[in-house]
Amino acid sequence: MSTASNLLVACLEAEGVEHVYGLPGEEIEDLLFSLRESSITFVPTRHEQGAAFMADVHGRLTGEAGVCLSTLGPGATNLVTGVADAHLDKSPVVAITGQGGLERLHKESHQALEVVDIFEPIVKWNAQLTAPEIVPESIRKAFKLAEYEKPGATHLEFPEDVAGESIDASPIPQHDQVRRPDPDTESAARAARTIEAAERPILLAGNGAVRTRASDRLRAFVDRLDIPVVATYMGKGAISDRNPASLLTLDSGPDEEAARAIELADCVVAVGYDIAEHDPAAWNPDLETAVVHVDHEPAEVYRHYNPEVEIVADVGASLEAIGEHLPASACSLWCADRHDRIIEHVSAPPEADDPVTVRGALPLLREAMADEDVLVSDVGNHKLAIAQNFPTYEPNTCVISNGLASMGIAVPGALAADLAVDANVVAATGDGGFLMNAAEIETATRLGCAFTIVVFTDDDYGLISAQQVDHRGESTGTTLSNPDFVAFAESFGIEARRPETWDEVELAFAQAVPSDDLTLIEVRLDALRPD
Repeated sequence: MSTASNLLVACLEAEGVEHVYGLPGEEIEDLLFSLRESSITFVPTRHEQGAAFMADVHGRLTGEAGVCLSTLGPGATNLVTGVADAHLDKSPVVAITGQGGLERLHKESHQALEVVDIFEPIVKWNAQLTAPEIVPESIRKAFKLAEYEKPGATHLEFPEDVAGESIDASPIPQHDQVRRPDPDTESAARAARTIEAAERPILLAGNGAVRTRASDRLRAFVDRLDIPVVATYMGKGAISDRNPASLLTLDSGPDEEAARAIELADCVVAVGYDIAEHDPAAWNPDLETAVVHVDHEPAEVYRHYNPEVEIVADVGASLEAIGEHLPASACSLWCADRHDRIIEHVSAPPEADDPVTVRGALPLLREAMADEDVLVSDVGNHKLAIAQNFPTYEPNTCVISNGLASMGIAVPGALAADLAVDANVVAATGDGGFLMNAAEIETATRLGCAFTIVVFTDDDYGLISAQQVDHRGESTGTTLSNPDFVAFAESFGIEARRPETWDEVELAFAQAVPSDDLTLIEVRLDALRPD
């Protein structure tokens, strides 16, 4: 005989879980001691939001559900933002929250909330573990649904009295994941006819093109047909930005070349496109563009996104099937000149006397990073610059939250990335997002993580400020004050730098990114001056 707590941890082991991120709490005491005796590492974080972001980025990079853990009440509610981020960014996460004993949940009780109800709108599935016997099925279901396309978050609530009950049971074995169906032959042929009839077809690579590991077949499709490609922010890397077919993202180009290209297109092949990322009204305002929808789920019903053809099947297999009905070079790469202008723009390093901008720093950061290195971007003005101006060469190497678009993800996300991938990792953040979860630097040092934190500092919630100025000519409620970030970082015992010239920025990136140290580099957006 064992306990429900031990059984739950055995089920996590059967799912291949290596790390559980979270905070300790009285109601999860049994679970914490069960984890201590297992092969799983419990990572105590400094805030539950950080724990959820760690699980979120782990799930996104590996395709395997990340796990976050909290106690009841405020611990559970602190998880909500990170879990919601996973929900809208389509990242597999299993959240586990403690709860008081069942005998006190029928009445008002200390820290007791209806946590299952709170999580209901932000998860794919959600349940309370009311008896030890249901633990194996519930854990297997939570992981299966979290990882099944389209992935997302699931949640289980574990009352403390149930955790301590005796049970003689074993985990349900994990077998092959459910296979996504092959495309319908007639739908593939109709899609091909729609593309061939177009004069200016373009492919829109979304989050699903990366998430479903379809990049190889997408690249083969693009190369064979010579079809130009624009990506959403979360679709970066589906095709290498070195490919002359790539126009980077929908907003790229010094003169909005990518946006103009998709506006000129008369057919958009939308591959793994989630409209939560980018409103299709921006590129199909007149409802005149033919749309071919390729995804694992039917298209959202939306006036500006009403596809002529929907292929609801395995994304890679669907592209292969469409391509079989089309001749080579069918799309003639009709806007290749735009690629050259975009790449020339984003690759140009800053001049010594240029004012400092995030965009100016990005060519220097890109030069310091290998193709397979991972950039985790926080949310803010810098996110837009990264999405538009940071060439990406491999899938899942530029992690941007763009469904929920949550500030504070970069530092905890980079920690999870460092544990998940065999590559250098950079967290790019603004001063606003950085201080939301900067305490996770301590977690990273405790784990011996090595990654680079780049903090772009302007003492302002810059994205909101810029929008206000654009709308009203002035801003309000956006100004910040900051600590000495170098001293702040050094107080955790890590390396920190504040370069004063572009040459110093370039040197700082070149030395920090490939190193085995945890390093912070503060780049003040008003401080760089010529040598």
